[in-house]
Amino acid sequence: MGFYERLVEQTADTRAGLLGTPIIQGCLRGEVSLPSYLAFLREAYHHVHHTVPLLRACKAALAPSQQWLQGPLDEYVDEEQGHDLWILDDIRAGGGDPDAVRDGAPGHATEVMVAYAYDTIARRNPLGFFGMVHVLEGTSVSLALLAADQIQKPLGLPDAAFSYLRSHGTLDQVHTAHFEVLMGRIESPRDQADIVHAARAFYRLYGDVFRSLPLPAAGQAPALAAAQEAAP
Repeated sequence: MGFYERLVEQTADTRAGLLGTPIIQGCLRGEVSLPSYLAFLREAYHHVHHTVPLLRACKAALAPSQQWLQGPLDEYVDEEQGHDLWILDDIRAGGGDPDAVRDGAPGHATEVMVAYAYDTIARRNPLGFFGMVHVLEGTSVSLALLAADQIQKPLGLPDAAFSYLRSHGTLDQVHTAHFEVLMGRIESPRDQADIVHAARAFYRLYGDVFRSLPLPAAGQAPALAAAQEAAP
């Protein structure tokens, strides 16, 4: 069994914990509201905004034995540029205030997740950042396209409000295949252990982000809940 397969196996329980959060399960049943979706986009902006800085911090912190990762990290930087702006566009198309999100602060759970990523790079092992990549891209592949359809239909939002979910769902399918190959080149037992450790932590932290989002009102049809929650 290669390292990527062991990474998936050794994080399966924490992945199940993330996917089992009430808001994700509700979304898959079509139980959504506009405030919930806009809150998701707000928190997504505040962690995606850090993706490129985190990649650059990871590259700068590489040990001599890890320098071969500079090229792959440069490719990640090129591919991730501007994705936070997609989210602001989606917020605008969904009737939210992108300026308020851009100038505002993340929720506590998102702030802690981002802080843990920087701390992992600076204090533990820069390759631990790949644990975050595994969690975010793997979750995107599993849920993004399906979630976009489940959210859009009951809320009646335009396609322009789903560029982040739909683009990432498609792009991350390619990224995950590249990630699997990249993880196959990680041979150091310490690096492997640190990536697994970080991935398990990020599954819990990302789950906390979803647990922090507002749930649709219980007992209401999704579209009615959205209309009532969005009303002034």
